[in-house]
Amino acid sequence: MELTWSMFTSYIPYFVSVLALVLLLEQISYLKKKRFLPGPTLVFPFIGNVISLVTNPTSFWDLQSSYAKSTPLGISANYIIGRYILYIYSTDLSHKIFANVRPDAFHLVGHPFGKKLFGEHNLIYMFGQEHKDLRRRIAPNFTPKALQTYTNIQQRIILKHLESWCNTSKGKSIPLRILCRNMNLETSQTVFVGPYLNEESRKRFNEDYNFFNVGLMKLPIDLPGFAFRNARLAVQRLVDTLAGCAEESEKRMKSGEEPTCLIDFWMQDNLRELSEKPYEYSYKEIGGHLFDFLFAAQDASTSSLLWAVAYLDSHPHVLDKVRKEVAKYWVPEDGSIITGEKLREMKYTEAVAREVVRIRAPATMVPHIAGVDFPLTENYVIPKGTIVFPSVFDSSFQGFTEPEAFDPDRFTEERQEDRVYKKNFLAFGAGAHQCVGQRYAINHLMLFIAMFATLVNFKRDRMDGCDEISYVPTIVPKDDCRVSLSQRCTQFPSLE
Repeated sequence: MELTWSMFTSYIPYFVSVLALVLLLEQISYLKKKRFLPGPTLVFPFIGNVISLVTNPTSFWDLQSSYAKSTPLGISANYIIGRYILYIYSTDLSHKIFANVRPDAFHLVGHPFGKKLFGEHNLIYMFGQEHKDLRRRIAPNFTPKALQTYTNIQQRIILKHLESWCNTSKGKSIPLRILCRNMNLETSQTVFVGPYLNEESRKRFNEDYNFFNVGLMKLPIDLPGFAFRNARLAVQRLVDTLAGCAEESEKRMKSGEEPTCLIDFWMQDNLRELSEKPYEYSYKEIGGHLFDFLFAAQDASTSSLLWAVAYLDSHPHVLDKVRKEVAKYWVPEDGSIITGEKLREMKYTEAVAREVVRIRAPATMVPHIAGVDFPLTENYVIPKGTIVFPSVFDSSFQGFTEPEAFDPDRFTEERQEDRVYKKNFLAFGAGAHQCVGQRYAINHLMLFIAMFATLVNFKRDRMDGCDEISYVPTIVPKDDCRVSLSQRCTQFPSLE
């Protein structure tokens, strides 16, 4: 029977009714999950509030935080692309999430659509014994000997970039964000897989990492031409490149050469363990874990470096104390490097680094997915499938003395707020998935602060709102930290 226009139009009211019923059921489902929690009462069908999240993430998360702070429970709710989400303000409840990462509770995802982007087999998605075994095998990558090797590399790259920045600025203000990101990308590449990437490989690597970075903040539309698809394919190419580095490193370590980068330390220990008790691993698997390291080190570090410059500029007394302390242990004109021992003696510089990470935690939230209905409190059960965002950022402002103030002295031996309020310092996570490379991260920030303060004169080009937070995806100053730079010394040193 031929369908006439009049017959088609007669069905329209039924289509509209069915659609309205579906949308009503979706709204009821959201409200049923939300119950008494603060958060928007009405949400757009399916997409929820994703538009406000994508267009202005700072405002979106500030609002979620305000909702959560409005109740003693410290939780707020929302709805994004068909997924119910919870924002956790309470430090105690955040710890409860971190402490229950296991198959029958919460799954760490690192990004709301992380498995599509990173793949299924990254460290953050592992549980139980498999996760413990991998962390044990990673541990030799961060011994004092390994960290000293990385420290030598980090200083040379920081020095090269600081000189380039000063030559670019010539007293005029320049934004530091992309410059810091490029410096950190070179640092991460060289520290992790140094001799195994040639110039052509580095160029392709940088292009793919840019695709990945752009796609992180876009809608998860996995179709040709969309940023998310480009990011996913870029991750696959990056993992393949890193897998090739692992294979080359294994050959070199078998020949008995000394480690010169992180993958060498890893493969050296793998070979030692294989000689004692064989186990299976693939280069592709190790490449995936290396990419996980790269992601963790790259963007978080860029965020911290920018905020360090911003706070040193706005707190000249802190800058002066850093310069005086560094001068006791490092004389650039001698051509010497800052050894691991000297770095450990710079207690005030380390306090500055830790205060930067506290007051501007780079990864403000750590997304998890509820694998089951989980009783979070006596009165509220998190529904299965909920994306839960424990707020590392908000925890950093709970407990500490005058938490809104930039005060490195809180981390000195006299006050020891890092111990008194240890549970509130969640910048490196907590529980089984706490950041395994946090000493490396603090060392890198300390080296940058010490060298930047010692070698560079700088002045922030301040304007209204320059210190407001932007998500890219970690947090950075809204103006990308614009500064004018010049050399403090006659010429930059040549490190031995």
